[in-house]
Amino acid sequence: MAPPTTYTDLIASVRKTTKEVSLDELKRRLEAKEPFTLLDVREKEEYRAGFIPGAISIPRGFLEQNVESRIPDKSTKIVAYCAAGTRSALASKTLAELGYTNVESVNPGFVRWKDLGYPVDTPPSLNEAQRDRYSRHILLPEVGEVGQAKLLKSKVLMIGAGGLGSPAGLYLAAAGVGTLGLVDADVVDASNLQRQVLHATSRLGMPKVDSAAQMLKDLNPDVKVIGYKERVVSSNIDRLFAEYDVIVDGTDNFPTRYLVNDASVWLGKPVVHGSIFRFDGQLTTFLPDKAAKKLGLTAGPCYRCLYPEPPPPHLAPSCQEAGVLGILPGVIGLLQATETIKLLLGRGEPLVGRLLTYDSMKMKFRELKLRRDPNCIVCGPKPTITKYVDYEGFCALPAH
Repeated sequence: MAPPTTYTDLIASVRKTTKEVSLDELKRRLEAKEPFTLLDVREKEEYRAGFIPGAISIPRGFLEQNVESRIPDKSTKIVAYCAAGTRSALASKTLAELGYTNVESVNPGFVRWKDLGYPVDTPPSLNEAQRDRYSRHILLPEVGEVGQAKLLKSKVLMIGAGGLGSPAGLYLAAAGVGTLGLVDADVVDASNLQRQVLHATSRLGMPKVDSAAQMLKDLNPDVKVIGYKERVVSSNIDRLFAEYDVIVDGTDNFPTRYLVNDASVWLGKPVVHGSIFRFDGQLTTFLPDKAAKKLGLTAGPCYRCLYPEPPPPHLAPSCQEAGVLGILPGVIGLLQATETIKLLLGRGEPLVGRLLTYDSMKMKFRELKLRRDPNCIVCGPKPTITKYVDYEGFCALPAH
């Protein structure tokens, strides 16, 4: 009768069937930015004390339960590591049994990596309440604790606390965007409540920024809400934009749209633009050159590339004049929040150079390609507008 298998025997057997990677080779791959998923299978407490940059964390004891949701493509190249190389070898065997076809184990592990003075990151210091609140974000490898901490440090300015600002604000606050600025000089009116879900009947007559702040702070006390009870005009826009990472444009008038665009180009601020009318909505992201360089993306057209001049007033009635389906801003505002989160995290493909249109009556989305105007009067190589103009007067003029 054969003697029972010992732990030492088991590990030796596993190592024979596991492809191993040295620390020097792992460092070379990371420096070369080769495509692979680096998997830390140590316990969460170990991971929080320090990890190899770029690693995602799935403790060995939760691997079978969580890996398929975190790494759904079983052909993904995975390099697993632990403290010394034993748990990662066992994890590699488990991954192979689950159908993953390209798995390697680092030997030795993190302890030796750290001793060699190789790069080490430490995760952000989220508290337990935050780990619980944002747990579904943290499970996403595209977000994780690092991404969530980035959101908590981010600042987003919302122009308008109305139809579009309501859903965008609610979901940005829920997602844990650390600072939300709200610019709106209006008060809550009964006619707002059909679509502006930040507000309530009990707050009729209250300034919208105060009503919104009350709602958002109750939703998520992590979020700092800064209200600006003023209209956006040429004399204050530089001050309003200065501290914010992304601008969410929920305005409903042309003077403010052109002003926001020009400030965006000159100050290098990305703008997530949305608009609604009757049963239709549209969305795009304006990414000027300065912001594109900062994010490592390609700049796109600005608002003036598409509309150098406003349409005549009779061709552009407001929602107040023509009406709007109450649910419509919920759709477009949520998409604005999605675009904003992507920009803050540096993930996904933003709607730069693309216009997304939505027809609620036909339940259809369409995407249109937008191109930069090489002769744009604001973002072109030879701009003719280099300072703020009289936007009210400009938008009151008929188009030529």
